[in-house]
Amino acid sequence: MLKYVVKRLLQAIPVLIGLSIVVFLLMRVFSADPAPVVLGEHATREAMDAWRDAYGLNDPIWKQYIDFLWGALQGNLGESYYTHASVTDELMARFPATVELALVAITIASLVGITLGVFAAVNKNTAIDGVSMVLSLIGVSMPIFWLGVLLIILFAGILHVLPSGGRIDPLMQPRGGTGLFLIDTLAKGDTKAFVDALRHIILPAAALSMYSMAIITRMTRSSMLDTLNEDYVRTARAKGLRKRVVTTHHALRNAMLPVSTVIGLQLGSLLGGAMLTETVFAWPGIGKYIVECILKSDFPVVQGAVLLIGVIFVTINLIVDLIYVWLDPRIKYSKEEG
Repeated sequence: MLKYVVKRLLQAIPVLIGLSIVVFLLMRVFSADPAPVVLGEHATREAMDAWRDAYGLNDPIWKQYIDFLWGALQGNLGESYYTHASVTDELMARFPATVELALVAITIASLVGITLGVFAAVNKNTAIDGVSMVLSLIGVSMPIFWLGVLLIILFAGILHVLPSGGRIDPLMQPRGGTGLFLIDTLAKGDTKAFVDALRHIILPAAALSMYSMAIITRMTRSSMLDTLNEDYVRTARAKGLRKRVVTTHHALRNAMLPVSTVIGLQLGSLLGGAMLTETVFAWPGIGKYIVECILKSDFPVVQGAVLLIGVIFVTINLIVDLIYVWLDPRIKYSKEEG
């Protein structure tokens, strides 16, 4: 097991280096020169040159990349052109908001997706199956930003039952703790603040979960259909076990192997791909911050954020692979290691 983990970590190194090179070059090729953006269009040429020299932007591009990579290896992602604060500190301040949103979204997607997928498989070629597949098709096809706007119009603009943006009422914001407001407010016993945080997260989490929910529904249905045709499932039925027991204890556990992979990958995607959702709902997470920094050509922040997301995605993939052993002890890593 240890050998497998080390091998996967070593394989992740070239992936992360390649990712850092791509985002580094894209920011410099397609983004505006940050000097006039930061200093203003009326700044003198001398002032702009001095500013570029201070941030190393007049150095050869290969040297800029080496400096960035060397700093990243030491845990130093540079400083923001605008706030002059450490990029690491800026990202860590916003990271809990993105994590909380992604966790709530993947929880919704998993619970609803697995439930719909199981019902669709058990009731194959029925109305329930048809409705589940139509819902999953809508989820895959509808853009997140458009769904977010519709949810805001309906629940915030027409029904006035949920807030249209933000994370919590500023007067109720918990101090310290994990940075996950739902957990922090519960830990402090502040029910009113917990309800307010929950009301704020419902719409963005619902919008963000839709695509993942559709993918999980389709994968669960497909995996369940394959599992329900296995010999051990037919044997369980022949023993006279109740349908619910056969479905949940025999078929679903084995069908969860590919589904768990999808859930893990979707969680990584939600952590890194929440930019549109966070922007639409003014959610103060990393995604919204990345969008703002791209528009402002804040190179260090964008480079550091993408690298952080890449590390998270690789880590989640590794964790998912290790969970395989828990779901099915028959899986061994000796072949992978060989």
